[in-house]
Amino acid sequence: MRYRRFGKTNLWLSVFSLGTMRYLDSEDNAIETVRQAVAQGVNHIETARGYGKSEEYLGAALSAGLGLPRSQLYITSKIPPTVQADTMRRHIDESLERLKVDYLDCLAIHGLNTWEHLDWVENGCVSAVQQAIADGQVRHFGFSTHGSLELIVKAIDSGLFEFVNLHYYYFFQRNAPAVELAAQKDLGVFIISPADKGGRLFAPPTKLKDLCAPYSPLALSYRFLLSDRRITTLSLGAANPSELSEALSIADRDYPLTTEELEILEDLESHQSTILGTDKCSQCYACLPCPENINIPEVLRLRNLAVAYDMTDYGQYRYRMFENAGHWFPGVKANRCTSCGECLPRCPENLDIPSLLDDTHQRLNGPNRRRLWE
Repeated sequence: MRYRRFGKTNLWLSVFSLGTMRYLDSEDNAIETVRQAVAQGVNHIETARGYGKSEEYLGAALSAGLGLPRSQLYITSKIPPTVQADTMRRHIDESLERLKVDYLDCLAIHGLNTWEHLDWVENGCVSAVQQAIADGQVRHFGFSTHGSLELIVKAIDSGLFEFVNLHYYYFFQRNAPAVELAAQKDLGVFIISPADKGGRLFAPPTKLKDLCAPYSPLALSYRFLLSDRRITTLSLGAANPSELSEALSIADRDYPLTTEELEILEDLESHQSTILGTDKCSQCYACLPCPENINIPEVLRLRNLAVAYDMTDYGQYRYRMFENAGHWFPGVKANRCTSCGECLPRCPENLDIPSLLDDTHQRLNGPNRRRLWE
């Protein structure tokens, strides 16, 4: 296991952190998953108020003993933004009680996803967090986000936070400027769920496996992130102990990408360009805003991946969250397009966006999907 400094928190975290959204089957399973992760060098565990019984299960694991003193095991919990400071203070107390700890090493605002959420923090609940820090209940303060790049940049620039949890993967590099700004501001960078949100790479299609050989797509994705020294730690959302092995087997491989790895990544990009041809969306976001509130770049990103790499399962998984996950995954489905044409002159590739939206909907639509713990 390798360890990196988590920005201005000055905590040294393992390059893989145990995320606990998926270990919800039973308390015994949760305890064993945490125990085996810690035994293999993981020293940072992340939970959240909204993850079902996750905090309670982690509290049970901590009480059972994990072979590390509390001072060497770092706990992060996440709490949604609140309008009232008193509500945030009560939520902090409740999380500490469920976790059976006296303090959180890190508290993150969970889902700073809208401009309203940022306003709630700046003019409301931040005072409760600051008081909890003064009282020794919280040591470091950050935020997690599924919001727009512009919102993330504004939050980083606010000066309120010491770390950020965000989406950034080989197959989704929109937030690269946020990673760079966080590094410049000395914020710790925690990458959310690269195995799942980064492409469901734990179950890759055959085409993608062939293109990534001799590496697995998941290993190559982890290497892309581990080689980036601006990133502190990657979330490992194991549902049980057996799901720890692939990630932790490469936890010491945090060196720069090798020539072979770089060539494979270049071949992946070349393959996508060849297969998609003039239908490739370059993810410039110039098409927005859409009057129907279609997140055109994200819809077409999912199409890019489905067509180029057969990542249809991942595309369906994400696409079906539109209209069903609120601010966690904003936008409506592509069949809402009215062919108004407002996006067309803004597209530098001159894509026939309405036709591509229709094609994406036909490929990826199906039963609606909600977020895991809902």
